[in-house]
Amino acid sequence: NTWRIVLPDNGRQWKDWKQDSTVYSSNRIQTTKYTRFTFLPRNLLRQFHRLGNLYFFFLVVLNWFPQVEVLHREITMLPLVMVLLFSMIKDAVEDYRKYQHDKIINFTKTRVYDK
Repeated sequence: NTWRIVLPDNGRQWKDWKQDSTVYSSNRIQTTKYTRFTFLPRNLLRQFHRLGNLYFFFLVVLNWFPQVEVLHREITMLPLVMVLLFSMIKDAVEDYRKYQHDKIINFTKTRVYDK
């Protein structure tokens, strides 16, 4: 197995190849939507783009006012919380599977055939 390093011809010295390699993007594939830190805010933003979730959120907010309260506040929140929780779990599992697949693809050895 021989490895070939291709450097741009921009007038720099060969000893600076490590600096040159950090300037350019890698061939890494990333199909995941979330990271550990962005999962909760991005997922909630995506969930509340759905009209049904906004409707249930509106009902929850209305039910916090004593003049409009029909049921207990916690009971009104239950459908929304359940839908959001199940959707978050589903999205987390899907994103983790994408992460595992990306990791397999990114660490697969490839060959370069020169003509």
